[in-house]
Amino acid sequence: MDRLDNTVRPYAWGSTTAIPKLLGVEPSGEPQAEMWMGAHPGAPSRTARGTLVEVIEAAPERELGDKAVAKFGPRLPFLLKILAAGAPLSLQVHPNLEQAKEGYADEERRGIPVDAPHRNYKDANHKPELICALTEFDGLCGFRDPLRAADLLAGLGVDTLKPYVDLLHAHPEEAALREVLTAILTADPEEMRRTVTAAATACTRLGGAYEPYADIAHHYPGDPGVIAAMLLNHVRLQPGEALFLGAGIPHAYLNGLGVEIMANSDNVLRCGLTPKHVDVPELLRIVGFEASDPGILRPEASPDGEEVYETPIDEFRLSRYVLPEGTGAHDLTLGTPQILLCTAGSVKAGECELGPGQSVFVPAGDRAEVSGVGTVFRATVIV
Repeated sequence: MDRLDNTVRPYAWGSTTAIPKLLGVEPSGEPQAEMWMGAHPGAPSRTARGTLVEVIEAAPERELGDKAVAKFGPRLPFLLKILAAGAPLSLQVHPNLEQAKEGYADEERRGIPVDAPHRNYKDANHKPELICALTEFDGLCGFRDPLRAADLLAGLGVDTLKPYVDLLHAHPEEAALREVLTAILTADPEEMRRTVTAAATACTRLGGAYEPYADIAHHYPGDPGVIAAMLLNHVRLQPGEALFLGAGIPHAYLNGLGVEIMANSDNVLRCGLTPKHVDVPELLRIVGFEASDPGILRPEASPDGEEVYETPIDEFRLSRYVLPEGTGAHDLTLGTPQILLCTAGSVKAGECELGPGQSVFVPAGDRAEVSGVGTVFRATVIV
């Protein structure tokens, strides 16, 4: 079992206080957006044996187990994070595995550098993800019913939004959503800035259901993503609730602290709320234009106290143990690799004492026993 020393990424949208509060340290005044736990080459966790990338590369079958290596290759297939949003993240969507392989191969053939700002595919993998709230957590997830989206836009009383309202009423669901998103992202930039400004003013005045979009517009004035965001479901998670985000589902995190797990990939197609590259044709190829319920997940408890967040993905499996006072040790030994993360209280994992925000890597087959009073998240794979 290896105690992990993890990197905190200072993205501009990060909260300045949430991660320091969790860790019990003084804020630096700078945004602290994500703490990464895993073997992503961009910021691998560090152990006494070297980085987790180096540890796994030295003996993949020993660290990951034969079955995981056979299924996913000699790498840890998931990345675990603590995510602290102090401002909205970009409106985005992720490709499925086939789309990622095709897109990556195409950009490789065209000789686009992996670090080029207009590159869409950094790897050939998909990026399904799960976010579990540690605090109240706001996000956008999946398209609203077009008629509900039309009502929301119409309620702003902005004349230049009327064509979008009419489109949402005039077509079948998928065609309506596709046409409106396309129109928003390809509109004249100056005209769109004026429309967004008028919409933001109306959102601020109206409040209520419009409040999240007023806040988005405050952070991204004039951005067409403000209007695109109104096509999506607004979701407010309570602590312990989660969202699963599969391929093709447009989404954005707005505010709050959570535990996030994802397949080990960097592939993101952006729709707005960002100064970064937006590839509209490729985005429209990837987005699934079906209205959907965001589907809030609540963990399913097993007799041994494990609470599992069920998803259709094998690259990761997230669960948690809420350990009350007076309970004995839990045996978490598995034949697959694990990362154990404490988010509350004080727990003991093996010989490691863990407080909030501290974590360990458990190689496949190694004994893993946890005890104490607190909450432990367990990240592993399905083989």
